[in-house]
Amino acid sequence: MKTAVVLGTRPEIIKMSPIIRELEKRNADYFIIHTGQHYSWNMDKVFFEQLKLPNAQCNLEVGSGSHAEQTAKILTGIEKVLIAEKPDVILVQGDTNTVLAGALAAAKLHIKIGHVEAGLRSFDRQMPEEINRILTDHCSDYLFAPTEKAKNILIGEGILESKIFLTGNTIVDAVYQNLEIAYDNENILNNLGLHPKHYFLVTVHRQENVDDRIRFGSILRALDDLTSKYHLPIVYPVHPRSGKMMKEFNLNFQKITLIEPVDFLNFLQLEKNARLILTDSGGVQEEGCILGVPCVTLRDNTERPETIDVGANILAGTSPEKILECCETMQKKISDWRNPFGDGKAGERIVMAINEEVSDVTP
Repeated sequence: MKTAVVLGTRPEIIKMSPIIRELEKRNADYFIIHTGQHYSWNMDKVFFEQLKLPNAQCNLEVGSGSHAEQTAKILTGIEKVLIAEKPDVILVQGDTNTVLAGALAAAKLHIKIGHVEAGLRSFDRQMPEEINRILTDHCSDYLFAPTEKAKNILIGEGILESKIFLTGNTIVDAVYQNLEIAYDNENILNNLGLHPKHYFLVTVHRQENVDDRIRFGSILRALDDLTSKYHLPIVYPVHPRSGKMMKEFNLNFQKITLIEPVDFLNFLQLEKNARLILTDSGGVQEEGCILGVPCVTLRDNTERPETIDVGANILAGTSPEKILECCETMQKKISDWRNPFGDGKAGERIVMAINEEVSDVTP
């Protein structure tokens, strides 16, 4: 059986890394397609080396553009690769334009599709990610649900239970596998003059936040107020899109420490040692929960409700008053919640499921 692993953003590389390692371990026939949705292959090559992953064999380098432009470029690029390579199954992960385009290309070529992290829903159709994940789920053959809640959502949408596999989330595998590598690397806390549990970590990058001057300005104002209240540094690795919009909106702030984006291993160290994480990232909500660090989500909804159910996370929206109130609540949390995302063997289960299922349907 031949497997195509499709990815295009750094979060996808992280969450696909346990699957790639499992395929390597089994000496499987597979190849990696890198679409270059966020970065070029040259920029991501270091990321692959750091995580000790094999290189991508196909690099589309589609770059940025509108949702339609980007999806169309990925769709036509992946189609050519799939026609040439003829895989039996492709694996996509999450909710990006790469995921939707990869799934559509495979569906029209009658290639089996496995969707890693299937069944997540924010129930907000204004989010482009929500559209991507719904459409991908409904054209996939193997839906790898990270939690029971995600599985039940898929069943509720009419997807056959025989297509759904409860695997846990590969982010647990990735955190466990990469924490050890992270500790062997240079300590970013020393470089930034930070002390464990004496700083807040922030990530804000989602379109609905950073493309809206009022929402983005409210978040930055709340962060300034947070520093004044607790007299602790706030570290914010700034996504390029966020930095661009800060300048465009002429947003001013005084007390936030802005740093360049950091790689996953250094970011794991920043997460693990933070007193509190404030984020609009779905993956960071999961990582904070797994690492035992309280999280405040700067959104009105989340497709990771399990983090809220176990007490690791709270929704704050973008009102400065509400953000400060939620930070006060979460700082009092004792990090004794149960990790709801599995035991760190999701990658193994996914590869096993694909091998067993495809062997059943292939003569």
